Amino acid sequence: MSTVIAAPVDRLLYTPEEAAEALAIGRSTLYELMADGALKYIKLGRCRRIRRTDLEAYVANLAPLPN
Repeated sequence: MSTVIAAPVDRLLYTPEEAAEALAIGRSTLYELMADGALKYIKLGRCRRIRRTDLEAYVANLAPLPN
């Protein structure tokens, strides 16, 4: 008997906790980025969600430190 494992669904929206985990940063740091306007987010009712494209744009705009 074989077991089929489904591939994980590629999310379009992340909760702040999920986004923090994806960026490997703390939850409070993520909320600071959102408050400073460095990371865009949307509000759905009382909930905040971060688009996958906004996470990718944030990472793409990070400048590496000089050696």
